[in-house]
Parts: sequence; C-alpha cells; structure tokens
Amino acid sequence: MLALIIVGSETVRETPGEGSANLSYQQHISVSTQGHGDMQDLTERVAKVVRSSGVTTGTVNVFNIGSTAAVGTIEFEPGLRRDLPRILDQLIPPSRNYGHEQTWHDGNAHSHLQATLLGPSLTVPIADGKLVLGTWQQIFHLECDVRGRRRTILVTVLGD
Repeated sequence: MLALIIVGSETVRETPGEGSANLSYQQHISVSTQGHGDMQDLTERVAKVVRSSGVTTGTVNVFNIGSTAAVGTIEFEPGLRRDLPRILDQLIPPSRNYGHEQTWHDGNAHSHLQATLLGPSLTVPIADGKLVLGTWQQIFHLECDVRGRRRTILVTVLGD
C-alpha cells in the first residue's frame, strides 16, 4: 500500500512496501458530438472504467484528445447545459479577427480559446472504488469546435 504523510504544507511519499498493488489502467471513451456547444455527461462511463480498473483508492484522469473540446464538472441539467456555452460565446465570441483566423481561415479560433480556458482534462479522486463527486456534480465533455466531431477521451486510473 502506498502511504502519504502530510507534514505542514509538504507531502512526503513513502516507498510502496512488498505486496503493494499500485495499479495504472487506461481506457478510451469515444464520443460523437453535434458541434459547437454540444455537452455530454461522461460520469457513468468514467465510473465504469474505474470499476473495470479494480482500483479502490486513487485518482482518475479524464483527458480530451484534441484542442477544441473541454472536460470538467458541472451540475448536468438543461439550464446549465445552455448557460455554459452561451457564457463562453460571450467571453470569447466567434470572430475573424483572431490571429488563428488570419493564419488558417477555418472559423474556429474561438473554439481553441474556449477549450483552452476550460481545459482538456479533469482529475477526480477515487474512494472505495467509486468516484468522489458531489450529489449535483457530474463529469462533462463540451464540444467547442464549429462542427460535430468524433472525440476520443483517454481515461487513466491510478491507485491501489
């Protein structure tokens, strides 16, 4: 078993002893999106990967492969599913004035910037073999690109 000892603001990691079962496990999740603003709930799919891993204590990292989509947590309900993309469009609106547009002329500079603002990954603790999430906290994938895409999300589970 891997033990962590918290000393003030420092974390000291003990070397795993004999018989410890440090595990790493990866699986891909595939998602088809409908285009800009499409949000999907990944919570149960990530929980299934965690169960498959056999890890009871550790973390799971959920990583979107690509630069125009994001992963995070939110209360996955219709109002917030509309609000988040709308707020992102207000903060970083579609425009032809971005440097990316001057280079590529592909209409998705705002997609890159919105995805960068939210981030491509999320790490969630695992306790007793389950995701540690609040009652109203779900894992989401948000498509920021201007067209629908087939996305690959890499789920990596680490722990004992």
